[in-house]
Amino acid sequence: MYLLLLAVIYIAFISLGLPDSLLGAAWPTIRVDFDVPLSYMGLVSMIIAGGTIISGLLSERLTKKFGTRTVTIVSVFLTAAALLGFSTTHAFYQLCLWGIPYGLGAGAIDAALNNYVALHYNSRHMSWLHCFWGVGTIISPYIMSYALTHSTWNHGYRMVSYLQFAIVVILLLSIPLWNIHKQSHQEQQEAPVLGIKGALKIKGVPTLLIGFFAYCAAEATTMLWASSYLEGTHGISKDKAAAFGSLFFIGITVGRFLSGFISEKFGDNRMIRLGTGIALCGVCCIVIPNPIVSMIGFIIIGLGCAPVYPCIIHSTPYNFGAENSQGIIGIQMASAYVGSTFMPPIFGLIANHISLQLMPIYLAAFLTLLLVMISLTEKKCHYN
Repeated sequence: MYLLLLAVIYIAFISLGLPDSLLGAAWPTIRVDFDVPLSYMGLVSMIIAGGTIISGLLSERLTKKFGTRTVTIVSVFLTAAALLGFSTTHAFYQLCLWGIPYGLGAGAIDAALNNYVALHYNSRHMSWLHCFWGVGTIISPYIMSYALTHSTWNHGYRMVSYLQFAIVVILLLSIPLWNIHKQSHQEQQEAPVLGIKGALKIKGVPTLLIGFFAYCAAEATTMLWASSYLEGTHGISKDKAAAFGSLFFIGITVGRFLSGFISEKFGDNRMIRLGTGIALCGVCCIVIPNPIVSMIGFIIIGLGCAPVYPCIIHSTPYNFGAENSQGIIGIQMASAYVGSTFMPPIFGLIANHISLQLMPIYLAAFLTLLLVMISLTEKKCHYN
């Protein structure tokens, strides 16, 4: 049952990744259909990420009251319903409205499952868990590319929503499996709610939150703007740019699969440093005015980003205590989504009014900030 439950959690993380790369892949076409500026994608992503901030901050209370399995099932259903709603939209404001339930669902499942795996499974499983998130992000751009070639972007969202509903059914059938960690869950429920103020008083938490913010700002900007960067900088067609935009997700997925084999040997902090350095090398590649080198650069950025998120999450119970992990991870999710909320739209304004070619400088700044904050956190927490 232990491994079977882990397999179900992996499938749940595929559901978390499926929608994340859809908007960036479809946006070059959506903005033409709705006759809106390039930067408006940032508004939609901001609304989605705003919902994840709210649900991330509430995740500690929700998980303690209802349990991880209930929060997971309801959250996946919310995202499935929202994607179905996306497929029916015929105006920009409708995209914004459907972004609300999608964001609320994504944030809750992210915080609940990350904490569950950090508590009950080792580092390799955390890496492979996020590898399955990457599987979802790789699948959906190709679904969207197929839809753009043979139909419309609406059909791409509809197909992904059907996959999400199928995952909801799998999660419902798996309800008895979650009882294997029932005693641990009861102990978590009995622990007092930490809250934002309580978390910020813990040494090392504030600097780690800033680092997580910086990482997710870089990741989300790459995720959302890779297709537009390839189209606008190298003149690649919209349908091919939608497919090539998945190169980042291929890199991050392969990287997380590989890091699962070495993460326990190197330790979480070293993996974060190594990954950030590799990502910076990828940023240097996308500066080169050659479409093939630029595409390879996005793969390298993905490889570098691969260990950062799972290693930060997995180290949380060790650094700050298992009794505090759900509260801190929920706030980490909120901090991460603040980066995802505001930084891609800001780059959209830069791209709209100055140039898309500033994307490498933008990414490099956040990756450098991540390295600085991780170093400061290491000094305060003395973790490996």
